Amino acid sequence: MSDINYFTKESLRQLQKELQKLKAVDRPAASKAIAEAREKGDLKENAEYDAAKEAQGLLEAKIKKFESELANARIIDEENIDTSKVSVLTKVTVTNLNTKKQVTYHLVSEKEADLKSGKISVTSPIGKGLLGKKVGETAEVTAPAGIIKFTVEHISI
Repeated sequence: MSDINYFTKESLRQLQKELQKLKAVDRPAASKAIAEAREKGDLKENAEYDAAKEAQGLLEAKIKKFESELANARIIDEENIDTSKVSVLTKVTVTNLNTKKQVTYHLVSEKEADLKSGKISVTSPIGKGLLGKKVGETAEVTAPAGIIKFTVEHISI
C-alpha cells in the first residue's frame, strides 16, 4: 500500500482526528471489554471474550490502515492547482459524446469521493481517463458499459 493519498487540509485534519479517537478512546475500550470478558471464566467457551478479541483485531486493522494513509498523505493546496489541465481537486465540465449531455465532476481522492455530490475519485475509470486532459481534448474511458468518450469543456477549481 505505497500509493500516495491526496488530501485537502480539512480532510487530512478529519483523518487525524478519527485516528486520535481510535487510539485514545476506542482502543482502551476494547482492552477493557477483553478484560471484563476474561473475568467471566473459561476462555474456551467464552463467546463474549472471542467477540471482544475479534473487535479489537478489527480496530487495530483500522488504526493501521489510517496510519498508512497518513504516512503516504500529500496535502494539496487549492491555490497552487494548475487549471490548464485536469488534475486532483479540479472541477471539470465534460460532454459525453455518446449522449451529448454535459456533466461537471470534481476530481478528489478516493476517500472523498461522493458521486451524489459530483465528486469522483481520480482512481475511478472516469477520473483516470480525464487526468491530464486539457480543454478541447477528448478522453476515452473504458467503463463496464463500454467505451465512453468525453470532451473536456471547462476546468476550474
